[in-house]
Amino acid sequence: MNKVYAINGPVVKVKNATEFTIMEMVYVGKDRLLGEVISISEDFTVIQVYESTVGLKPGEEIIATGEPISVTLGPGILTNIFDGIQRPLNKIYEKEGSFIKAGTTVPALNQEKEWEVTFKVKKGDHVEFGQEFAYVEETSLIKHKLLVPNNISGEVKTVKSDGKYKIEDVIVKVEDKYGNLHELTMVQRWPIKKPRPIKDRLPLSIPLVTGQRVIDTLFPIAKGGTAGVPGGFGTGKTMMQHQIAKWCDADIIVYIGCGERGNEMTQTLDEFSELIDPKSNKPLIERTVLIANTSNMPVAAREASIYTGITIAEYYRDMGYHVAVMADSTSRWAEALREISGRLEEMPAEEGFPAYLPSRIAQFYERAGYTQTLNNNNGSVSIIGAISPQGADFSEPVTQNTKRFVRCFWALDKELAYARHYAAINWNLSYSEYINDLSKWYNKQVGVEFLDARQKFIKLLAEENKLMEIVKLIGKDVLPDYQKLTLEIARVIRVGYLQQNAFHKEDTFVPLDKQLKMMNLILYLQKEAKRVLKEGKAFSLLLKTNIFDKVIKVKYDIPNDQLVLFDNYYKMIDEALHAIK
Repeated sequence: MNKVYAINGPVVKVKNATEFTIMEMVYVGKDRLLGEVISISEDFTVIQVYESTVGLKPGEEIIATGEPISVTLGPGILTNIFDGIQRPLNKIYEKEGSFIKAGTTVPALNQEKEWEVTFKVKKGDHVEFGQEFAYVEETSLIKHKLLVPNNISGEVKTVKSDGKYKIEDVIVKVEDKYGNLHELTMVQRWPIKKPRPIKDRLPLSIPLVTGQRVIDTLFPIAKGGTAGVPGGFGTGKTMMQHQIAKWCDADIIVYIGCGERGNEMTQTLDEFSELIDPKSNKPLIERTVLIANTSNMPVAAREASIYTGITIAEYYRDMGYHVAVMADSTSRWAEALREISGRLEEMPAEEGFPAYLPSRIAQFYERAGYTQTLNNNNGSVSIIGAISPQGADFSEPVTQNTKRFVRCFWALDKELAYARHYAAINWNLSYSEYINDLSKWYNKQVGVEFLDARQKFIKLLAEENKLMEIVKLIGKDVLPDYQKLTLEIARVIRVGYLQQNAFHKEDTFVPLDKQLKMMNLILYLQKEAKRVLKEGKAFSLLLKTNIFDKVIKVKYDIPNDQLVLFDNYYKMIDEALHAIK
C-alpha cells in the first residue's frame, strides 16, 4: 500500500513507491483528492494535488488509477460552468452549497438527461477514429457531432434506432480487425495534456472578426491564431476578452477564468447568460463553456484549468467548429507553476519562475491552429491569453516569453485606460504578424482599399507620435499649419475610430464594411483639409467649422445597417470647407 510520506501545500511525497508512472492520475487520502504524478525518483514519488490538502495527514493511502488526468467529452458541455478539473459548479452548489468540499465527486456531465440522437452510420459501415457516427442538438445553436473515440476502427455491428438516450447508453457496437467488440456511447475521455490529433495544419488566411476597430483594422488576429493581451491592473484585459467573446465570429467560446477574482467570474456568468447572440437572437451562453478557477481555489488546479479548456476547444474543433479560447489570465497560471516549483525545491530561473516556463507557455499556444480534422472538416482553435505583469512591466518573464510564441500582441496602456479610452490598446507598442497572411482575404471580402487605408492610419499615428515629442518641448502653437492638421486628423482617428463604446448599441460591434467607410471618410477629410491649407487659408479657420468633431461622431450617428448615410457626411465636409473665406 502506498502512503503519504510528506505534505507541502499541494505537493505530496510518497516513499519507496515503484508502480506509479509519470503524469498518472491518483487519488490521495481518505477524501480521495485528485492528484497527478509529476516526479519519480529512486526514493520518492512526488504528486501534485489539485484540491485543498487541508486535513491530509501522513500515512493516508494513495490509489493509482493507471490513466492520466482526463476530461469527459460529450453533450452537455456547452452552457455549463466547470472548475479547473471539470467538476460542474452548478451541481456542486446544489449538492453542497457555495464552497467545494475536499474530495467532492460529481459527474462532469448530466448522466440522467436524455438526448435526441440521430445516427449517421448503419450496420455494416466501416468507421475510423474521429469519424462522425451520430449527432445531437446540444443547444439551439450547436449540433454536437458524436465522434468515434481514439484507437477504435472497424465494422459497425449494431446501431440503435434514432431516439432519446442517456450519455452512458451503448448506442453503437464496432468490431475491429482483431474481432474485438467496442461499445460506443455519447462520451469519451481524453488526457488534458495530450493534443488531439488532426489530419493537417492549414494556412492562417481568414481573420477572426471581432467588431473591435483597433483589432480588426490595425492588429487583426487570424482564425487559428494566437494573441497576447498584457496590461497592468485596471487596463481592461477582462473587459476586452468579454467583448471579443461576445462579438467575434467564432462558433464556440471557451472562457477560462484562471486565478481571477470571484466577482469577475460572477460578472462573466451574469453577462453571458443575459446577452443575446446577435447572429441568432438566442442566449450567447448556448455556445459558451466557462471554466472558473478563482483566486481562492487550490493553486495547483490553475494549471489543470488551462489544459481542460484547450482540450474542450480541440474537441469542438474536431467537429468542424471555429473555437475561440479566452485565457484570463496566463500570469496566474505561471504564478501557480512558480509556487509549486518552489515547493519542489527546483532551481529558480528569472524572477523565481521555473526554468521550464517558456516551454510550458509554448506548449499551450501551440495547440492553436486552423486545421483539417480527421473527418475532413475544417476547424480552428484561436487563443487569446491575458497577461497581468506586475506594475505593468512588460519586460517581466511571462510577457516576454509569451511574445516569443504569439503572433499578435495587444499591449494595454494604463494612461489610455484611465482616460476611458476603450480598447486601451497602445498602437505604438502593439503589432500583428498576420497582416500578410490575411491580405488576400481583406482584398477579396472587404475591398483592396481597406489595407491601403489601414497603412495610412498607421503612418498618421506614427507622425503624431513624433510631433508630440516636439509639442512637449516647445508647444503646439509653433508648428506649421500642415503639422497641426496632422495632429488634428490623428485625434479624429484616436477618438473617432480607435476609441469604442462597448455600451453603445451601434458602437459596441462594427462590421468591416462600416470600418472601411469610416476610414475613407476620415482620409477624405484630411485630403480636403490639405487642399484648403494649400489655398493659403489658416488652420484656425478649419477648426472653426467644427467639422472634425462632427466626423468623430459618425460612429454613433450612422447605424451599422444604414451605411448610405455616409454620403451625407461627404456633402457636409464639402459644404463646410468650401464655406471658409
